[in-house]
Amino acid sequence: MRGSFAVPYASRGSILGGAESQALGQLIASSGSLSTGSFRDRFEQRFREHIGTRHALSVTSGTVALELAIHLLDLKEGDEVVVTPQTFQATAQPLLGLPATVRFCDVDPDSLNMDPGVLKSLINDRTRAVLLVHYGGWTAEMDEILALTRERGIVVIEDCAHALGAVYDGRRPGSLGDIGCFSFHSSKNITTLGEGGMITLDRDDWARRIDRLRSNEVDGDFAPAPPHGLQLGRELLPWMKYASPAYEMVCSAVRRPGTNATLSEAAAAVGLAQMGRLDELVARRRSIAARLDETIERHPHTRTQRPRHGIEHAQHLHTFFVDGPPEVRESVIRGLDERGVEVQLRYLPLHLLPEWRARGHGIGQCPVAEELWFGRQINLPCQPGLSDDQVDHLVSALDAALRAAVKGLSCLSST
Repeated sequence: MRGSFAVPYASRGSILGGAESQALGQLIASSGSLSTGSFRDRFEQRFREHIGTRHALSVTSGTVALELAIHLLDLKEGDEVVVTPQTFQATAQPLLGLPATVRFCDVDPDSLNMDPGVLKSLINDRTRAVLLVHYGGWTAEMDEILALTRERGIVVIEDCAHALGAVYDGRRPGSLGDIGCFSFHSSKNITTLGEGGMITLDRDDWARRIDRLRSNEVDGDFAPAPPHGLQLGRELLPWMKYASPAYEMVCSAVRRPGTNATLSEAAAAVGLAQMGRLDELVARRRSIAARLDETIERHPHTRTQRPRHGIEHAQHLHTFFVDGPPEVRESVIRGLDERGVEVQLRYLPLHLLPEWRARGHGIGQCPVAEELWFGRQINLPCQPGLSDDQVDHLVSALDAALRAAVKGLSCLSST
């Protein structure tokens, strides 16, 4: 059980306090709507200014953000989408209900992000989109990826669920490709009361389509009815409170029905307050990660993540690798567990999930992702809510677990 761990894995990825309580108090004391209002407007404005895009549209979750972003692709039979395997299932899940073919691209062995070299071999004339993740908060090599996609008109969707607070050569994830999707789940770098998401983009026509969809309106082709061309037999009266101008429109095509993906005012108020603390929250993550890396690098047969100059890691996940037989990694994880540190391995490569195996995917398609996840990769707690005492315990437990595992490897080698 979670409560039995001295250092639990993150159930909350940020810290909530006085600023969030004050924002909620202001909302409750006001007479404004609890659905859409000034807090949502201010949150979206703050977010697009931070990311650097023309539009930022809030929705109810990161999953919904991805679903709506993928909808913008208007995929048809024969189209192909290239997807990273090293991510949570929500990244590619909307593609299961669409006619496009999904091709999984193996990952770079250091960053666990989509490998541009492998991507180049997968792109062809049918490729419509690339769906990537900035794994753990380390941004993918976007310049290399965009060099492969821009000239072909291939849309790049960034899953930025881990990447809020990261930097790529002076730019923010969510502004690097064509569409950015963020999550404000309880475990993420900021939260909007447990669930929430954001879509960032520059294209005005796409922004209008997303706004219609999230507002329970149809994404379709509409035009004003020609003069005297609408023979409905009933005219709207000006005081009909819920009258819609759409009553006098004509629809020539429906791409999909809308849904209610409205981020509540309470969630937006907390999100706005959290944006004011983002630098502080990410700095705490980086401080913990630095102590963990310093400990890991004192031991042989280990490898830490070290982004190149120009990439600033948001440290949503702390990841390192243990070399040698898979039993060594297992020994480290068991040693941490015995010392009260909860470890979760993030994530089973997508192409090995049963729903994707049913589509013909399986072992051997992404050998780097498979080898690292099954035999070398370890994720450690790194959330800013850890106390100093918990961080001290984590560092001590990690040092002891690594020492014991390396000693076991030496004994194994000498026999």
